[in-house]
Amino acid sequence: MNKTEVIARRILGWKLNRWDRWYDSEKEVFIYDFQPEKNLEQALLIVERLKSFGYSYSVSGKHEVCFNDVCTSGDTLAQAITNAAFSLADNSTIDEGWL
Repeated sequence: MNKTEVIARRILGWKLNRWDRWYDSEKEVFIYDFQPEKNLEQALLIVERLKSFGYSYSVSGKHEVCFNDVCTSGDTLAQAITNAAFSLADNSTIDEGWL
């Protein structure tokens, strides 16, 4: 899985509906063109979801963010959020019950 897939599946709990769209069963909506590295609004969805799971979010510097003790940077704020979320999701044991 690539970075976007890991975040969509493990953090946001979305299912791939077709090759070009995700499905959010909580909100019962389809999400097209999910690219959180390029879209700050989409990256902020990740922040809100992780906050709902009890993670703290902080910004330090222009493009560096932390979720608890997992900190990363990027060329943009959206990219930094995506990188940190991916590090958290890809390198941590994620309890499937939280999705």
